[in-house]
Amino acid sequence: MSESIAPAVPSTPPTPPVSLQALLAREDLALRQIAGPAGPGTVIHWAHTSEMADPYPYLLGGELLLTAGVHIPEAAGCDGGAPGRADSTPGDYFDGYVARIVAAGGAALGFGVAPVHDTVPRALVAACERHGLPLLEVPPQTTFSGVARAVWQLMAQARLAELRRVTEAQQSLASAAARPDPVPSVLRQLAQRLTGHAALYGPDGTEIASAGREPAAGVRQALTGLAEVVRPGGAGSHPAGTPTPTSATDALGGTHLAAYALGSGGGFVLGVAAPRREPGDHTIASVASVLLSLLTGEHHSGTGAARSSAFVRLLLGARPQEVAPLLGEGSWVVVHARPEAQLPDAVAASALGAALGSPLVDLAHDVVRVLVPGGREPEPQTGWTLGVSAAVAPRGWPEADTQAARALARARATRTPLVRHGARPGLEDLVPRADAEAHARTLLAPLAGRPALIDTLRNWIALHGSWDRTAVALDVHRNTVRQRIARCAALLDADLDDPDVRMELWFALRHG
Repeated sequence: MSESIAPAVPSTPPTPPVSLQALLAREDLALRQIAGPAGPGTVIHWAHTSEMADPYPYLLGGELLLTAGVHIPEAAGCDGGAPGRADSTPGDYFDGYVARIVAAGGAALGFGVAPVHDTVPRALVAACERHGLPLLEVPPQTTFSGVARAVWQLMAQARLAELRRVTEAQQSLASAAARPDPVPSVLRQLAQRLTGHAALYGPDGTEIASAGREPAAGVRQALTGLAEVVRPGGAGSHPAGTPTPTSATDALGGTHLAAYALGSGGGFVLGVAAPRREPGDHTIASVASVLLSLLTGEHHSGTGAARSSAFVRLLLGARPQEVAPLLGEGSWVVVHARPEAQLPDAVAASALGAALGSPLVDLAHDVVRVLVPGGREPEPQTGWTLGVSAAVAPRGWPEADTQAARALARARATRTPLVRHGARPGLEDLVPRADAEAHARTLLAPLAGRPALIDTLRNWIALHGSWDRTAVALDVHRNTVRQRIARCAALLDADLDDPDVRMELWFALRHG
């Protein structure tokens, strides 16, 4: 059984491997398997060329190793004895060579019959048969680079198909969550997408809902036991002081089992039993666990009602600090997040909120804003770029929102997963706030009513005058940045290359 203490958050599924059969089916390569087991069970993760006599130290596992046999001693290649050993046979050299490839986890061996050898050595064929390593004959017209390119092409096709499958599953799960019976609907859709069985366990460990195929004998009991491993306070055994994992996997016969602790904090657990474990299955199950976390959190606690009450009071004119106690006591931080690959959707935004430990999520066009209790320390999230404000009281929420936006812009410009707003005291604390704001208004008066110029100037100074990084932060062309900075210099009648001028402007921009 394997466990994980990482939160079950949807992420991009890994690139699926390529089946050896798919590679052999490429007519343009004309590859031919001449030894070793044939069947759909052999998969390739990448192709690697090596003429080392012992490639073991250079293999990671899962490779299709390509060789032209340059490393083969002349005597061994001619089916004679190996040099220096009168009692050796060709089988001695090839047996050791193939054994080392198998020990390193190599998936298959491709042997080019040109330009060094006219045929594949018989002793190599026998060694591959003996060790169960698939051996492919690469014809003279097929280059090793062509084989490697075909592997990558097949991997790209497989990845695209897997991403499409995951995207369709996410959409169907989100639609199921919007039905009048959301929990059973999500379980049914999950079981259908994984061609298996899905179950929801309550805080006391009992199964309260399930869907899909009836599991084989013993599987239901094993899944219930696995759910205890991830349920806070469950019967699963953990060393003293070890945190309870949020997910765990196991297998029983040909059935793959997985359990996910739901983030609602109420002790609910999602269990899944499926006949296979594809690369995207974990992502699909994670999406379902996020949705079920939101559903169980809303229906089985008072947090949903408290948030609703807070929002209504805000709409009716209450101030943020007046409704904040309904959401929890203490300080807060604002997080601005932007996905690296595509625009965020409702499921991705909810998943991010669950990972950061807050249901207070705002989905905009290209940015997700999350209001997080100050006791939680936001950490980098896979696939996201984050900007985090300083911890503030509710009356400081608007300022924290600005801080998070600036931190996100800096994170994107510097290609950093997470940037936090610096909250340490500085020289500006020596100047009364009212005086600083009055000075800022006077100094920046020529730019009044030109928010694009002010925003560009702020980012340009913060990024040390880098045209490219400022362009990335603002999503504009670098020439646009140059034109705006030149316009700022003209309106302010200032030399922006002077560090004293930049320092004074930076002070003003922080209070303007």
